[in-house]
Amino acid sequence: MYIFQDEHDLSAYDAFIEAHGGQYIQSSRWQAVKTTWKCRYLSGFDGDSRVLAALVMERSLPAAGKIWYAPAGPVCDYTDTALLAAFTDYMRGEVKAHGVTAFIMDPPVSLRINGETQEKGTALHKTLTGLGYTLNANLQNYTYKQPVQLFIPLKEDGKPRTAEQILKKCDKGVRYSIRLGTQRGLVAHSYTYKDIEENPKLMDDFISVMKDTSERDDFVERNGDYCTKLLRAFDGCSDLKLIYYDKTFDRQLQAERLQKKADAVSQLPGAHEKKARQLQEIITSVDKQTEHFEKRMEEAEAYTPDNEICVAGGLSIYYAGMGSCLFGGTKNVIRNNTRSSHYLNYLRLCESIERGCDVHDLGYVIVHSPELNADGTLGELVPTDNFKGIYDFKKSFSADYHEFIGEYVLVGNKMKYYAYAQLMPMAKKAKIKLIKKLR
Repeated sequence: MYIFQDEHDLSAYDAFIEAHGGQYIQSSRWQAVKTTWKCRYLSGFDGDSRVLAALVMERSLPAAGKIWYAPAGPVCDYTDTALLAAFTDYMRGEVKAHGVTAFIMDPPVSLRINGETQEKGTALHKTLTGLGYTLNANLQNYTYKQPVQLFIPLKEDGKPRTAEQILKKCDKGVRYSIRLGTQRGLVAHSYTYKDIEENPKLMDDFISVMKDTSERDDFVERNGDYCTKLLRAFDGCSDLKLIYYDKTFDRQLQAERLQKKADAVSQLPGAHEKKARQLQEIITSVDKQTEHFEKRMEEAEAYTPDNEICVAGGLSIYYAGMGSCLFGGTKNVIRNNTRSSHYLNYLRLCESIERGCDVHDLGYVIVHSPELNADGTLGELVPTDNFKGIYDFKKSFSADYHEFIGEYVLVGNKMKYYAYAQLMPMAKKAKIKLIKKLR
């Protein structure tokens, strides 16, 4: 017989989350980030054995009442139908007892990987709908994130893969761009929460990149301290990686290249045919790199020689075997000339490998609301137009495209849930319009 109860030993709770491949958003640390939600921790036992852990967050919404949300669902064995049935019965009773409009969760079980159907995902969908959960197919109503994610496996047959092995499977353009990184005046630094606390300008540099990347900087800032909250809450397993363009360093590299060319030119007279070809290749290569160098100098003309320009940045969390890229972007300044976006993501990948992660999560892609398949599962998930470029960029790293079964809702009050489903998309649109006007 399964027993479910409120958990007060958060150390034991987090230990179970980490040991069973949970995500950072399921840990007790998440409460320090999502401060507008009231958090409750549940544990499930089969006798003396802990078999389930779930963070349940509560939020009150106008006209919709109390919404309960379990980020990524409970951490448990999703093939154990008896456990899922018992947990559902328990949550149905809790929803009724507390007057909750709906209990929402999005179990991290893949429905398709790279377009191929996953039997486990289909089976879980049938189980959940059979237990009374409703699939939310309207992505505008999603509580947290889209049902897609791009992952790079960091282990093969249980053995860690090296960055070089992974790089070989990346697109040719990615490999070329990464090689260019340190040849074009880029320098990389990683910072912890303590570093940010001591030097707030570092966070300003990151936000300046995000403002230049897209109109989503308001999503990143969240009242101006969201990223700082993340670094503080996950101190020890997070970092802020910043890429700077150093004009002085770039000039030094260019001087070395010109010297290399001068040496080649001096050796050219009298050189035999093979040697002459090699020398000419060096000269041609330096001339081409000089063209790019001069364009960089022109594009960065407004910056003083000793002023490093933050051209890329990313915030990552490494938790329970997964390195997650939460936010990242590149500045328009010399973006194409230095390929800083590829360089940044490669360094983040290397960090995940160094920390011993099993998977490197490149993040999500926003997709159109899908048609449903005949079996009731989500249909084809197609990236929206403004995310097509991001999708192509992430796929260029040879990442696997996971489509999750979706967000599931246990409805407690049908009338209030209808209000929630209708009002939330309208509220989101109104907020976006207001933000654009304020800009």
